[in-house]
Amino acid sequence: MSFEVFEKLETKVQQAIEKIKLFQMEVNELKEKNNILYQEVASAKEKHGTVTHENENLKQEQYAWQERLRGLLGRMEDVQ
Repeated sequence: MSFEVFEKLETKVQQAIEKIKLFQMEVNELKEKNNILYQEVASAKEKHGTVTHENENLKQEQYAWQERLRGLLGRMEDVQ
């Protein structure tokens, strides 16, 4: 009878080991996915910074063109 108990215990230990291995594989997969997501977030932040900088440059350029246009319109009014 004690041999049967030992076999059941051995089976349960083997099942526990298999589950632990599966969990370890899942953890590794999740770590890889997490690393990929961190890289995507970093890339998105970098792109956001680039786009924000470009937007500021375009706003400044637009303002400069508006000022030049106002100056030209002012000159045209002076001529008339």
